[in-house]
Amino acid sequence: MTTSDPQLEDQYWLALSQIKKIGPISWQKIINYFPSIEAAWQASAEDFKRAGLEEKLISYLISQRPTLNPEAELSKLLEEKINLIKITDPNYPRLLKEIYNPPAILYYRGSLDSLTKPTIAIVGTRKNSSYGRQVAKEIGGQLARAGLTIVSGLALGIDALAHLTAINHQEPTAAVLGSGLDWQNIYPATNRQLAQKIIDGQGIVLSELPLGTMPTKFTFPLRNRIISGLSLGTIVIEAPESSGALITAKYALEQNREVFAIPGSIYSRLSVGANNLIKAGAKLVNCHQDILEELNIKSIDEKISPLADQPHDSTELIILNLLSKEPLHIDKIAIFSKLKINSLMSALTLLEMKGLIKDLGGKNYIKLI
Repeated sequence: MTTSDPQLEDQYWLALSQIKKIGPISWQKIINYFPSIEAAWQASAEDFKRAGLEEKLISYLISQRPTLNPEAELSKLLEEKINLIKITDPNYPRLLKEIYNPPAILYYRGSLDSLTKPTIAIVGTRKNSSYGRQVAKEIGGQLARAGLTIVSGLALGIDALAHLTAINHQEPTAAVLGSGLDWQNIYPATNRQLAQKIIDGQGIVLSELPLGTMPTKFTFPLRNRIISGLSLGTIVIEAPESSGALITAKYALEQNREVFAIPGSIYSRLSVGANNLIKAGAKLVNCHQDILEELNIKSIDEKISPLADQPHDSTELIILNLLSKEPLHIDKIAIFSKLKINSLMSALTLLEMKGLIKDLGGKNYIKLI
């Protein structure tokens, strides 16, 4: 496809993107047939028919075109300080371009550089357990420290935890929305501050949906194919039998990407989806190393805190030998270790600073190594 003036061309891309019935496949037909999107904007019904578009779509497109102002669409984007990338641009995300129906346009805030690193999707239920939260923070943090960009959907629960974990490790993360990128439509509203943190942390918030698009039950499944499409693999952490996370995993399989699942209790409804994925052949994950090995990512060194390599005194060793991945309350640590409370508190603080243990809240500690 040849291009006219880039900014002028963007106006027509934006205007056509407002015609919501033009899906990714129809977009590809338009791109393949017309010498430029400006030419497509000015095309006749007969031109669109020769391009391979269906008659119903052609009639709708022709009827909607007079209601749109290409220059005004670009002005709105500039006012919102939102960037645009087209599938014909050289810096369009490579992995996403490989899927069957990649979006013709991506709107984004933040840095595209975050998508040039190895990427991994982390998804899960909105209503998660303490186990799900612990796994999301631990595995998400280790993968972020290993140099992977965490991709998720900015939803409540596991998605938000995955983003926050990357941010807390000072690593970029990518959030894909099921709405337009104008602030009033970012959903859920409680995560708008998180979206800003992602942008401030050199991450990216993106969507294929035009400005003004409100989230609906139809836009989220579309969003899920982008989450998996941007990623080398998708990790499912806690998902009920009917869950959006499972839709993302389904897309990942269709896109010939890896699917990973965290095993959970057979008695928990939150684990049914992930456990079923494992039964169906998904890679069971016990630690982040399982994921790195499956993806053949071995050359990225984890940026572990230098404090972790410092020698431990006898008090610290006693505590480390007591702790595991299961939470243990400080009262029980005191009983089992027979340490004086002052020594115990001091050692726990130092071990947490070294990144070797974590307080999950309420003085319940786990070992991170």
